[in-house]
Amino acid sequence: MTAPAFTLRRATPADAEAFAQLFGDEAVQAGTLQLPWPSVEAWRQRLTEPAAAGPQRADLQLVAQAVGPSGLPEVIASAGLHTVSPQVRRRHVLGLGISVRGAWQGRGVGAALMGALCDYADRWAGVLRLELTVYTDNARAIALYQRFGFVQEGVMRAYALRDGRYVDVLAMARLHPDPPRRA
Repeated sequence: MTAPAFTLRRATPADAEAFAQLFGDEAVQAGTLQLPWPSVEAWRQRLTEPAAAGPQRADLQLVAQAVGPSGLPEVIASAGLHTVSPQVRRRHVLGLGISVRGAWQGRGVGAALMGALCDYADRWAGVLRLELTVYTDNARAIALYQRFGFVQEGVMRAYALRDGRYVDVLAMARLHPDPPRRA
C-alpha cells in the first residue's frame, strides 16, 4: 500500500495566502459561500481568531498539503469545525466546512479531512452534532457526507446567490454514533 500524496495538519495564520488561493479556485468557489477574489488579510484574521480564543474553544481548521510543481508544499484543501452559536444550549454542536482544489477532488483528500474532523469531534471535542449545508447539485460532496453518517434534514430554497442565480441547499447533520458515557 502506498502512502497518500498529501498530509494533513492544523492551519495557521501563515496559511492566509494559501487560503486566498484555494478559495479563488473556480471549482472550490462553486461549492462555497465565499466571494470571488478573497483577501489575504481577511483570511489571516479568520485564521488568527480561533488561536487567540485559546485552547478552550473546540474549533479546528485543518489543511491538506502536497508537494507542488515548485517542489515545495502547497495547500490543496481545507476543512474545519466551527462554533455555530454562542448559546450555552447549542455548545454540543459544531458546523463543518470543507473545500478541495478541483485538481485534487476525487483523490481521497476530502475523505481524509472528513475522517480527521469526525474523529476530533467524536473523541476529543465533546460534540454530539455536526451540521453543514451543501448545494443540492453537489452530488460528490453529498455522497461524501453520507459516507460519514450525515443525513439530510431539509432543503433550504433560494438559500444563496451563486453566479447570478439563487440556489437551494440541503441541511445535513450527523449525530455522534456512540456518545460518550461514564467509564
